[in-house]
Formats: sequence, structure tokens, C-alpha cells
Amino acid sequence: MLQGSMVALVTPFDEQGQVDYAALDALVEFHIESGTHAIVAVGTTGESATLTHDEHNQVIAHVVKAVDKRVPVIAGTGSNSTSEAIDSTLAAEQAGADFSLSVVPYYNKPCQRGMYAHFQAIAENTSLPILLYNVPGRTACDLADDTCLALARDFDNIVGIKDATGDLQRGRYLIENRPDDFLVISGDDSTALELTLMGGQGDISVTANVAPAQMSEAFELALLGRADEARAIYQTLAGLNRDLFVESSPSPAKYCMAKLGLLQERVRLPLVTMDPAHHSALDQAMRQAGLIQ
Repeated sequence: MLQGSMVALVTPFDEQGQVDYAALDALVEFHIESGTHAIVAVGTTGESATLTHDEHNQVIAHVVKAVDKRVPVIAGTGSNSTSEAIDSTLAAEQAGADFSLSVVPYYNKPCQRGMYAHFQAIAENTSLPILLYNVPGRTACDLADDTCLALARDFDNIVGIKDATGDLQRGRYLIENRPDDFLVISGDDSTALELTLMGGQGDISVTANVAPAQMSEAFELALLGRADEARAIYQTLAGLNRDLFVESSPSPAKYCMAKLGLLQERVRLPLVTMDPAHHSALDQAMRQAGLIQ
């Protein structure tokens, strides 16, 4: 079952700006050793917008091979072009990914009927289980809860949603009205624990890039109903959950990961490395989490 702390994995780059596959392998091992429950390859946090189509498919295939079935791999395959999303989903299916993560079409701003038709076309062209991804703060387009539930009812391979609205009332509505076995997973680190305690399945997380062991423990406890213990751990992560978004993600996460020796602090334009003015806040957040002295 897909649940727990699921990292929205960053994509590491080398000095030439190319994908650093050795660092990517090391990150996969780091997450598995730290108890991360699933890995998202080339989601938004993986800088999908600036990878070429070939790179996108290659990184997903590489992560699938490196993980080697030890945890589920969720492939980011969304696009604002339906045909492109289908092609990417089929490539992920061929590579052996376990799930597809398909974002609401950005920029085009389709109506609800258009979003339904977009996801219908993807679902009808793949047997891969699909997680819808609603993140209106990034896409300027909001998948209505009832549209999500209609898709869940109408297509067996639409199996869940990554809800990054941060709206716990909406999350509760989805949980209370979903079909059996439909997954409601948070994509908002600040509210993810509470959504899980309400009956959600966990978190697809940016914070897990930096503090995977703490995130996996917190969500394991939450899924067991041990709310006080889960909240105590999560309180130590409050600074990271807030300050990893002080600039566009994943620049702050890559700053922290570089400080921890996990990768080089490199992003692709139009993103830039984090402004040094924010370093002290992230350093303090890492100290609060017990990651540095």
C-alpha cells in the first residue's frame, strides 16, 4: 500500500549542469536507509520543467532501476499537453514505475470538464495507477473536489490524489466522500501530518529530502494513530516545513542538502541558488530538526 513519507526527490546536477547520476544513486540509498516509504522521480521538486523529455524519461528509468522494487516509485508524468502527458506516462510504465503522478494542466487553465477529459484520456491509455496532483499555487488552476471524486469513481486506475492545497477542510471532504481504497495524500508539508491523522495516507514531501528519517518516523506514528508522538517529532520540523519555501522550491532544499553533503547546490535556470540572506533561517531550521549543530 502507498502510504507514509514519500519524498518528492530533487534532481541533482553536476558542474556542467547535467544530471548527476552518481549523486542520484546516493540519494536513493540515503532515502531507503532513512525509512522513506516511496520515492517520486521528476515531480515539480525534481525540476521537471527544465529537464528535456529524454532526461525526464532517463531519470525515471534510472530511479526505478536504483530502487529495485525496495519501495514504490512514483513517476512524475504530468503536462499541460494531454498527448505529452500520455507519452510520458507510457514511458514511465515501460520503465517499470509503480505509479504515475499527473499534475493538473498548468497555464492553459481548462475548465472542470476539460480537466476531467484530460485525466480521462490519460487513464484510458495506460494501465499504470495514477495519482492526480492538485497544486493550484503552482498551476493557477484548481481541480474541484467533486471532479476529483468523479474521476476516482469512473476510472479504476485513478487511485488517489496528491492534494497540495493545504486546505484541511477540503482534505476532510475528499476523505469522507472517496471511493474505497482511493488514496488522499498531502502535498503540503505544513498540514500533511494533520491530514494523515484525519484519515489520509501520508505526505509527498519536500521536507523529506532534508530530514527523511524524522519524516518517516512521524508518519509511521501518525498512521498508527499515535498522534501526540507524531506531533512531537513534527514540531521539530516546523522550521523546515516553513522555510523550505522561502524561495521557489527546490532551491532552499538543495541549499540544505548541500550543507549536509548530499549533493552540489545547483539548479537550472530560471531557478537560481537561494539568496544568502536566507541561509541563517535554514541553518536554524536544520538545527531545530537536529540535523546540524
